[in-house]
Amino acid sequence: VQLQASGGGLVQAGGSLRLSCATLGRTFSPYVMGWFRQAPGKEREFVAAISRSGGRKYYADSAKGRFTISRDNAKDTVYLQMNSLEPEDTAIYYCAATALFLSSTADQYEYWGQGTLVTVSS
Repeated sequence: VQLQASGGGLVQAGGSLRLSCATLGRTFSPYVMGWFRQAPGKEREFVAAISRSGGRKYYADSAKGRFTISRDNAKDTVYLQMNSLEPEDTAIYYCAATALFLSSTADQYEYWGQGTLVTVSS
């Protein structure tokens, strides 16, 4: 499964961005999808994940109430709507796919996109 993330950019604190991640060459409905991020000098961390049907969602504490993960299986695309962005959200955001179960553990995800940079200015 090839994943292509997009939608990153520069935004002021308090602003919003919507990230997208499309799969190329294969339908992604059989996969659980997740978003992770990696800030400079820090380890990759979990942001959100969504089940195959979209009926279950799982968020990191830092994302709860501000970020929303969703998916459109007809378009083979997963989204991350990010509101009330803070400078601490600055990172490269990665989408990932797993054929296993809903998880916040990066090692459980077999496929990764190239990442899209989100920069939040204060």
